Amino acid sequence: MTIEVNDVPDAKRYEARENGESKVAGLAQYIRTTELVAFVHTEVSPEYEGRGVGAALVRAALDEARTANLRVLPVCPFFAGWIARHPEYQDLLYQSRSKVND
Repeated sequence: MTIEVNDVPDAKRYEARENGESKVAGLAQYIRTTELVAFVHTEVSPEYEGRGVGAALVRAALDEARTANLRVLPVCPFFAGWIARHPEYQDLLYQSRSKVND
């Protein structure tokens, strides 16, 4: 089984397909700025669950964020959980730089 993941900027999402099929097996929606990408929703079609589609989506999206020098804000619980289990990607996490002074 081969999972191919592509960024579809016009739809603001990554799409995963299995073995070159036309049907979308899963998707990861995002909001991107010049410095940050927030992953807001991940969905895998029920018939593709348990095949690594979600992990392939996250890994491809994070690899592209790293290449583009973008920080990552994992709003989606699936993204947040995956990153927590994969410390090699935690350096991408967005850290707020704002400070509150009394």
